[in-house]
Amino acid sequence: MAQDKKNGLTYADAGVDIDAGSRLVEKIKPMVRATRRPGADSEIGGFGGLFDLKAAGFSDPVLVAANDGVGTKLKIAIEAGKHDTVGIDLVAMCVNDLVVQGAEPLFFLDYFATGRLDPDQGAEIVSGIAAGCTQAGCALIGGETAEMPGMYHGDDYDLAGFAVGAAERGALLPTGDIAEGDVILGLASSGVHSNGFSLVRRIVADAGLEWSDRAPFSPDRTLGEALLEPTRIYVKPLLATLKAAWGIKALAHITGGGFPENIPRVLPDHLSAEIDLGAIDVPPVFSWLAGTGGVAETEMLSTFNCGIGMIVVVASGEAAQIAALLQQAGESVTMLGQIAPRQAAGVTYRGELGL
Repeated sequence: MAQDKKNGLTYADAGVDIDAGSRLVEKIKPMVRATRRPGADSEIGGFGGLFDLKAAGFSDPVLVAANDGVGTKLKIAIEAGKHDTVGIDLVAMCVNDLVVQGAEPLFFLDYFATGRLDPDQGAEIVSGIAAGCTQAGCALIGGETAEMPGMYHGDDYDLAGFAVGAAERGALLPTGDIAEGDVILGLASSGVHSNGFSLVRRIVADAGLEWSDRAPFSPDRTLGEALLEPTRIYVKPLLATLKAAWGIKALAHITGGGFPENIPRVLPDHLSAEIDLGAIDVPPVFSWLAGTGGVAETEMLSTFNCGIGMIVVVASGEAAQIAALLQQAGESVTMLGQIAPRQAAGVTYRGELGL
């Protein structure tokens, strides 16, 4: 009898519902189809995604790849029960890393892992991924959904993303001619983006707040909704400006590590960035985090974007034209500083953040 019971076990008895996975695939097919672009026309469901570089219009391309996740911002989505925007964050964190190298994002793949697959929740997540791909102009050509009972507990899930882009061989960034006196432009962020959320969650917990409470810095939204504001995707405005004007020498995506870690990544060793902190229009969320958590300015600058999600280094004579083009494309642009000879640090500051 015990032998019969053992032989009668199914995958579903072990906690994996294959039918739920199939239902999810059917739910997301229209979303995936909506992200098609030249070079990517096939349906999901095969063993691999296809992309035709020639059909995308490239003649001598260099491929650029990036991968990332959303981090503990996912915990807010899970606890607040709001899953339709973290997919935008996932795409943004990858494609913003591609465009800083002058690359056009071509296609995206996702990895979604959970302890128990809920097809409706999965479709919400993928709707965000598809929306992010549309914003970036790249195709969602495949992914993996993994149901792993025992690995993830309760409602927990995780996301990872993988993006591939291309640039013509002579158009890669940074260029080799960054020089003293070049101007640094800053593009506004949409909020906290997807870095520093372990500290954000600690501040919220210490303040005794719930995700359903009104956000102190944005009273028309709940705290969960406000903190889940998705990461801004800068791809289309930057690519349009790169095509329309000469003079962009480097781009830096302000992610984990803030200004001091990310800006020096695109600068020669003998140069540094001189940043005017007083020029930054700091969004209220950062003032609230700093004040409520007692977070020092130096810690804010090395943890969060503090209102600037992308840095643009331009030739001084082209700064006004490039700023105007970016503004016409919908970006909020700040004249943030200039390139200077390196003393000790890769980034130096003037003034203070308006926290």
